Amino acid sequence: FGADQMALEPDVFVIGNVVSRARLADGSPKFALMEAILDAGASYTSGPQWLAEHVLQGRHVLAVAGTHGKTTTTSMLAWILERADLAPGFLVGGVPLDFGVSARLGRNAEAPFVIEADEYDTAFFDKRSKFVHYRPRTAILNNLEFDHADIFDDLAAIERQFHHLVRTVPGTGRVVVNATEDSLQRVLAQGCWSELARFGVGGEWQAAGSHDAFDVLRKGERVGRVEWPLSGLHNQMNALAAIAAAEHVGVAPAIAAEALGNFRNVRRRMELRGTVAQKDGEISVYDDFAHHPTAIRTTLDGLRDKLDASGRKSERILAIFEPRSNTMKLGTMTAQLPWSLERADLAFCHSGGLDWDAVAALAPMGARAQVAGAIEPLVAQVVAAARPGDHLVCMSNGGFGGVHEKLLSALRAAQ
Repeated sequence: FGADQMALEPDVFVIGNVVSRARLADGSPKFALMEAILDAGASYTSGPQWLAEHVLQGRHVLAVAGTHGKTTTTSMLAWILERADLAPGFLVGGVPLDFGVSARLGRNAEAPFVIEADEYDTAFFDKRSKFVHYRPRTAILNNLEFDHADIFDDLAAIERQFHHLVRTVPGTGRVVVNATEDSLQRVLAQGCWSELARFGVGGEWQAAGSHDAFDVLRKGERVGRVEWPLSGLHNQMNALAAIAAAEHVGVAPAIAAEALGNFRNVRRRMELRGTVAQKDGEISVYDDFAHHPTAIRTTLDGLRDKLDASGRKSERILAIFEPRSNTMKLGTMTAQLPWSLERADLAFCHSGGLDWDAVAALAPMGARAQVAGAIEPLVAQVVAAARPGDHLVCMSNGGFGGVHEKLLSALRAAQ
């Protein structure tokens, strides 16, 4: 971000939302390049605006919005269109295992484009949510609750941004919405001028069966069946949303459901990082991106339900989590943590860098919860508690100090 980058003389500077006008302690600008751009009157734009003008323009854009499940649902939808030979472009906030990359342009400029539509702000000079730039013809509203406490005052503020997105969908477009979410019903009550496709209980798109093997119903009629290794109600709902959206670009629900049978998920979504064989079984270590209390609860619910359904009720879940997101660091949701970890047998919290008392926040869990201020003692706590058959679920929206490999190494060394 040094001002020397001006020497490159680009046609335009694309500014990400990490850039600000902030000053360091000595009064110098944190982003000297941005100051140089402004001083020179050079051309600049935001990332979402550039994307809209140079990649998305003229294409059928399918945008996936929601507090949770955006990355997974975007990946599902891109995979469905790929299997339907539409060769879509896509931009995902993660790496779909089926593609091995987080973005591509697609077959040509006419191919549909699937994009993860984030509600975070666009840039320091454009405080609208990024997704208002994307102008989708198909929009998924997967769920909505309070998050991003660093930029939003309350849930109503986020609902307003979601309605800005709804306003950009054309009359011939489709809004695919979770029928079970009161917050999304409030968004739609502000006005919707496009076809509505509701999924979940009370909607025309529903699922019948277990989370890993279910029929897809549209208005009560069976139109497809999904059988896959994924777990949890959340993934079942993600699937319904993706199938309903894919239909809007001509993919039959039966074809979409069949494609999901081969869907391999996304890196860092209950990704198995390794196992350590023990005399009486093995210990499994997973990596998951969950960082909001609801996402933590959803991840643990999915694993617990899967273990119970497969006759493995005695196998324990050890939740290892890092409250790293801006919202969690602010302590806005500490009261929800015991609830979010309820399905775990034991919980281990990395409290480094927090301005709130993690021990007090987890006190309702009693001896089931432990706290450590650094990675090494955290690993030691987990290894001391782990036993054959355990599932160690590491949850963070960052690298978590390489805790996954450190756990695997320590478990092997402890044999």
